Amino acid sequence: MGQAARQFDYGHGDGQAPRVVDMLDRGQDRPLGRVQDRGTSALAVSIFADRSYLRAEMEEDAVAAGLRIAQTADLGNLLGADGGPALGDLVLVDCPVIDGAELAALARLDLRAAKSGSHLVVSTSIGSLDDVFGCLDQSEAQILVTPSRADRVIALGRTLARAGNRVRELSEEDRLALLRLTEQVGQIAQKLEALSSGSASAAAQPSAFRFDGTSEEARLDDGTDRLVRAARPPLPDPRLVRKIIRQRQLRARFFEGDLFADPAWDMLLDLTAARAEHVRVSVTSLCIASGVPPTTALRWIGQMTDAGLLQRVDDETDRRRAFITLTDKAADAMARYFGELGSAAASLV
Repeated sequence: MGQAARQFDYGHGDGQAPRVVDMLDRGQDRPLGRVQDRGTSALAVSIFADRSYLRAEMEEDAVAAGLRIAQTADLGNLLGADGGPALGDLVLVDCPVIDGAELAALARLDLRAAKSGSHLVVSTSIGSLDDVFGCLDQSEAQILVTPSRADRVIALGRTLARAGNRVRELSEEDRLALLRLTEQVGQIAQKLEALSSGSASAAAQPSAFRFDGTSEEARLDDGTDRLVRAARPPLPDPRLVRKIIRQRQLRARFFEGDLFADPAWDMLLDLTAARAEHVRVSVTSLCIASGVPPTTALRWIGQMTDAGLLQRVDDETDRRRAFITLTDKAADAMARYFGELGSAAASLV
């Protein structure tokens, strides 16, 4: 007897954004590791997860996306994966709670994926996020935090786009448009998932922040006719920035929080205050400051890093941890922004 299931069609090879399709799965239950091979041209997927139902879900979604299952196994097999067979084009790992041995294995897997060109998607919990983020610094892995099934499917779609080398050919503006579209598709997928379970919930679409390059102001020196760069203004008083952040958060008491979601700006404000205070910001703290779900925040962190606004800084005392900070370019832009506002910044929300 067939059961209702959500499947997603990505429009293979047509360069289009992911398309959500609601259909009836009329297939029979399949044992793990016995998926029909759809041809050697399909991307091969390896799945590592301790929860059997989750492995089955990931397998089903991967096959629905036109991918080929290479292997499915629990996390124990990940510990010995470094010397094992080829992992394939895509590796899906679920590690909600991770110990030292698994972190070391994940770091080796990250390095191996970077060398082989495999795409890595790792799901974890908010409690393990800092450790997982800290050991994934080579392969440009996608990290999902307590993801829904829709989040995982969106990650598969982003992998398909990367595998076709489409994303890297886009301009910066087009990349941001694609990120916004991905978030919208995620919203639609989550609504459909909620509807199928009989508990629909409305979610506003997040706003987007456009990252424009900041050009350094310069002037001609009257005496020498030489081009002189304008002095860089100081960073704003962190107490002022924290006040602005509190004012922005205050809106959630009276309106739905998603109505004003602007994760990029909230993260820039938090990192500006932290830089002025000479404190370091963990990826978990920054995700919380963004005001959006951690998986969404991580996508924005990745995009802002690519745009040259954020940078990753490893913890010198613990190589498993990493922090996020503003680049000099972003700090200069924020300083000039607050410099232009002057005294009016105190009332800015």
